[in-house]
Amino acid sequence: MNQPQTYDAIILGGGAAGLMCAAVAGQRGARVLLVDHAPEVGRKILISGGGRCNFTNVGAAAERYLSANPHFAKSALGRYRPADFIELVDRYGIGWHEKTLGQLFCDGSARQIVAMLLEECAAGGVSYALGQAVEAVAHADGRFRVDVGGRAFAAPALVLATGGPSIPKLGATDFAYGVARQFGLKIVQPRPALVPLTLPGEEALFRELSGVAADVVARAGGAAFREAALFTHRGLSGPAILQISSYWQPGEAIAVDFLPDAAPGWLLAAKRERPRAALRSALAEMLPQRLADVLAERLGIGELHGAKDAALQAAERRLGDWAFRPNGTEGFAKAEVTVGGIATDGLSQRTMEAKRVPGLYCIGEAVDVTGWLGGYNFQWAWASGFAAGEAIAERLAE
Repeated sequence: MNQPQTYDAIILGGGAAGLMCAAVAGQRGARVLLVDHAPEVGRKILISGGGRCNFTNVGAAAERYLSANPHFAKSALGRYRPADFIELVDRYGIGWHEKTLGQLFCDGSARQIVAMLLEECAAGGVSYALGQAVEAVAHADGRFRVDVGGRAFAAPALVLATGGPSIPKLGATDFAYGVARQFGLKIVQPRPALVPLTLPGEEALFRELSGVAADVVARAGGAAFREAALFTHRGLSGPAILQISSYWQPGEAIAVDFLPDAAPGWLLAAKRERPRAALRSALAEMLPQRLADVLAERLGIGELHGAKDAALQAAERRLGDWAFRPNGTEGFAKAEVTVGGIATDGLSQRTMEAKRVPGLYCIGEAVDVTGWLGGYNFQWAWASGFAAGEAIAERLAE
């Protein structure tokens, strides 16, 4: 193989974090090569938010991220905030709007975000090696060597930005973990996150509600989220369930409050006011009819006047704390992100650089930092990419 072509930094992964890192380092004087096995960059960006890219969340803060070290993300998130990315979006004249819970989306297409990032990379003179897989990564004499498609490249800085294994149909793999292990970094066991949950056979009655949604509070692992839950032919989905899936552990139950706005004692009050009403009718005033029917059937209560007060109180408690015991998730194929990844205890929280391998940086979803649903993971990508890009340029200037 020919003598390696040299750069100041080689970035593996052309997603959100890799593009941000490349742009920042390039614009600060580093000669950057961005490598991706896909023929085009930003594929996950393009499908996000229904094609409109939920590019950040105004509420992004470290406590809304999962990590073995809950403090790790504070530094990067504090130095590159949602307002900083919004300023970049505004500079390019990209229209955006805020949906619920601080989620920001493009008015037009997610392609605008990818085009913006490519313009930023162009301003930094970033080079590309796309559409071919990495064949080997090595490190010697202070330089990293990367073999791609029969060509060799070398640089004193290498950035792992290839993400986690979620959404493999877009080409996602666990490549970053293998390279990290090669250099002695530990991996926190990865698992699917922001993913639908599956229900066992005995919950078939609920699976028959496929397509029915309701506003609920879902709880698991000490966390609680109020958003919509959606019944599917395999189990449970919808924003509330996707959120809680990141906290759920196999074998555990999740609790669902089907009536978060109901006043205490509402069922006894309904019995006094309309004793001839059926429970299913009372529930249908607050829930979709099909769901009301199934819940009433499970509770075994017909007309309210025929039920004892104690039974109605028990039914009310259960409706506010209904236990489901999922038998799994729909896996990485349907997971939006990955919980776990490259352990943060081996990384600098300021620069994203490996503590024991100078010049090796890990950013984005490849790292054990996972945000809530709604733009948080993109904000981590921008923030961690910015931190590493700055650090690479600072190192170069020394």
